[in-house]
Amino acid sequence: MANYGPVWSFLVQLGLLLLFLMLGNILRRTIPLFRKCLIPSALLGGGLLLAVDIIAKQFDFMLVDNRMMQVITYHCLAIGFAAMSLKTEKSTVKAKGSQVLEFGALQGGTYMLQASVGLAITIVFFLLTRHSDKVTSYIGGLLLPLGFGQGPGNALTWDINFTNTPAAQFAGHGSFGLSLASIGFVVASVFGVLYINIYKKRGDLQVRNDVPAGQFVDPTNPDGDEIPDNESVDKFSIQMGFVALTYAIAFGFMFLLGKLSNFTNSIAWGFNFLWASLAAMAIRAVVKVLRKKNLMHRNYINNYQMDRVSGFAFDLMIVAGVSAIEINDIKGYILPIVILSVVGAAITYLYIRKVAKTCFKGFEHEFFLMSFGTLTGTASNGMILMKEVDPGLKTPTSGLYILSNFPAMVMIAPLLFLLKFAGNSFTNACIACGIFFALWAGYSIFLFRRKIFKKRYASTPENIWTEE
Repeated sequence: MANYGPVWSFLVQLGLLLLFLMLGNILRRTIPLFRKCLIPSALLGGGLLLAVDIIAKQFDFMLVDNRMMQVITYHCLAIGFAAMSLKTEKSTVKAKGSQVLEFGALQGGTYMLQASVGLAITIVFFLLTRHSDKVTSYIGGLLLPLGFGQGPGNALTWDINFTNTPAAQFAGHGSFGLSLASIGFVVASVFGVLYINIYKKRGDLQVRNDVPAGQFVDPTNPDGDEIPDNESVDKFSIQMGFVALTYAIAFGFMFLLGKLSNFTNSIAWGFNFLWASLAAMAIRAVVKVLRKKNLMHRNYINNYQMDRVSGFAFDLMIVAGVSAIEINDIKGYILPIVILSVVGAAITYLYIRKVAKTCFKGFEHEFFLMSFGTLTGTASNGMILMKEVDPGLKTPTSGLYILSNFPAMVMIAPLLFLLKFAGNSFTNACIACGIFFALWAGYSIFLFRRKIFKKRYASTPENIWTEE
């Protein structure tokens, strides 16, 4: 066992993740409740690994390497975003330009609402406990939009950043943010299924028929212009090469930012997923130009396999993130976590439901399920819920999600860039809370502009979609 650390430790931890991911899938397949609630297999696997690790620690046996699990969670977030952003934008249903911006504004508005309400909750906790022996940090609520909206990777990163900021008086050690992210997956699945069943019983929601059976199309090469599977290099290897190139460019950019100043260094490494997404968009643009000029004769980026890469990365991220929770680190934060989760789920539901009814008529249920699943869990949760009622992707929802990525990133950016500022002092946190609330109000005015300014829709309203 002398070589266990340098040779075997990583493979053992990776093997644990894959093994418990499979066990989670077995649980989901064999227990009807988990299957009916659409609980992700990765979440079940992570919870099972966490439980086994807690039992093992009672016998002084360290099964899970928490530090390594945190590293895997951190990198898988960026790898998943890189693969998603490398996909070419293809949709069978044309999306309206105004609705693309509205989808971006909804995502930005939901983040800002979660951030302002979350911060307000922990600010109140701080004011009530600041003179006691057990002070509750004012900054914990800012992890609500990261845990619900971004998932385990970013919640973990900023939990640790706040823990390492003395002024924040925070001691989550990664577990606070990971707990919120784990609860977010449950909220996405359970609330989503309840929504589907309730509106089906009311007769307001009907499952759209699937795509009619037609000629078989190779899912890995739908256009017939990609590299064949019998090339000297496997097609999947090419996809991984593009992802690796994307992350390498992102790392170079982060390294450059880190060298410029203390401020840019503070924002560089916590947003690896953002820089990976931007690098992927740049690579995709270059590939598009090369294809137009006939300098690249084949389409090397395959959407189907990029989905598999991002799916694998996100599955690993979820299992690793849940198993990395340290129960002792959240014992003093149980009440804030519960309140943040309940309030966060409620405000997210109400806000998205209202926007869906107002701005996305004709497919409001599909849009709600996609948005709610994504903004409490991950894009995978949203897609699974949406496909329950629109298996053939007949509505513009999936196309809108792809096209709205860039405007959503722009509208979410103020939150991401104020994270470090908010953690530096209680006063900064209060200022940031006010800014987030103001941004939420601004995005909401844009979304509800027709109602606010009493503009009547034309005979063919721009925001109403009908199935042809």
